[in-house]
Amino acid sequence: MISKGKLKAKMLQFFREIEKTGKPLIVTDNNKPVLKIFPIKQTLKTSEVFADIRSKKNKRGLKSVLLPTISEWNES
Repeated sequence: MISKGKLKAKMLQFFREIEKTGKPLIVTDNNKPVLKIFPIKQTLKTSEVFADIRSKKNKRGLKSVLLPTISEWNES
C-alpha cells in the first residue's frame, strides 16, 4: 500500500514496477484504501499458448500431441 502523496512523487517508478512484477498496488487516502492499480493482462491466442506443445513430438513421431488419442485405447 502507498499513500496518494508518495504515489504522486514517484508515479512512473511505481507504474514500471507494476508492469514488471504484475502485482497490483493499493493506493490510500488518510490510511484508507481508495484505489487499486493493476496491469492489464494481454489475451493470448490458443495457438500462442500451446505453441511449445505443438512443436514437440510424441511417441508416434510427428503426429501432434493435441490430436485425440481414442484409437490408442483398447475397447473392453
